[in-house]
Amino acid sequence: MLVTRLLKTPQSTFFLLGPRGTGKSTWLRTIFPETCRTDLLSEETYQRLLANPGLFASELRAIPVGSRVIIDEVQRLPNLLNEVHRFIEERALQFVLCGSSARKLKAHGTNLLAGRALRRFMHPFVPGELGDSFVLDDALRFGLLPVVWNARDREETLRAYAQLYLKEEIQAEALVRNLAGFARFLPISALFHAQAINMSNIARDAGVSRTTVAGYLQILEDTLLCFRLPAFEAKLRVRERKLPKLYWIDPGIVRAMKQSWGSVQPEERGVLFEGLVAQLIRACQDYAGLADSFFYWSPAETTETEVDFLLARGTEFAAIEVKSGIRFAENWCRGLRAIAGLKGLRRRLVVYPDGPVLKTEDGIDVLPFRIFADALAGGLLWP
Repeated sequence: MLVTRLLKTPQSTFFLLGPRGTGKSTWLRTIFPETCRTDLLSEETYQRLLANPGLFASELRAIPVGSRVIIDEVQRLPNLLNEVHRFIEERALQFVLCGSSARKLKAHGTNLLAGRALRRFMHPFVPGELGDSFVLDDALRFGLLPVVWNARDREETLRAYAQLYLKEEIQAEALVRNLAGFARFLPISALFHAQAINMSNIARDAGVSRTTVAGYLQILEDTLLCFRLPAFEAKLRVRERKLPKLYWIDPGIVRAMKQSWGSVQPEERGVLFEGLVAQLIRACQDYAGLADSFFYWSPAETTETEVDFLLARGTEFAAIEVKSGIRFAENWCRGLRAIAGLKGLRRRLVVYPDGPVLKTEDGIDVLPFRIFADALAGGLLWP
């Protein structure tokens, strides 16, 4: 199935980052079908340039001035960025530097391109890209990674994806010394999806040290499978500081890491749905400039009142509460009513799986997920 992605193409050199399976290479072949390409996922190409990096410069000299060049999986040979830098200057070449891990790039010279390369991110599918083929229950069960969504056997593909992550991203790149410890850590970290990060608890359950857990979490972020959502702090007082929440970028990956198969169970549905909304916000933030930043809100004076997401744009805020129930209930709005006095708050919303569009007497919008998703992608969140 051919899907039109929401990502817009920059007119200059840019990094295109995203986890494996998000469709980066497919998108690039569609957008730039005739462009010169160096695919470092090809073992033959990788070994050839590893043994003789000078060949890369020779190949670039043969390309017409001002041409565009794609380097796929650039993090495998980050030293090539030295030549990228040189040929941007000498021959005005434009590069698309595609990668599934920011770890080696951060360590090996991404700063060489400071001011010369934009950063773009490819995310799993969002509902607006899939149109009528989007089914919420399927998204929660299998996720929205293109490599999985388009597969004939989605469950089998998810199993293979989880194994491939350990084998190719972690073992092959030697990102951890204790692969067994990391393998124990993965399902435990998946249990903390949409929860505040408690490193001590994760360390105890995984049988590794707290500092090791901190390193493992950084690997999940660097390989672009997870992100941390900070707590909003209107006044930076240390005693009020809350732990960040951990979100995986896809419900299917969460379930695969937990070895949870079959239909989504009721106890899973809430966190999977919340994570899906979190990832949708993040994608629309990158694709459409939805917000400058986003947080969760949990006031210091109580641990029972919270708002799932607080989006910031300049001095304005939008508060979003996510509920997985079937029918709207007034108690869903408790956190949104508690945050009503926040200066600059322009909109309060409840998002739930499906049902009618509603509005409470005090102005809280209640939207089914699909309408909410279309509003985000269309830039209609802000009044």
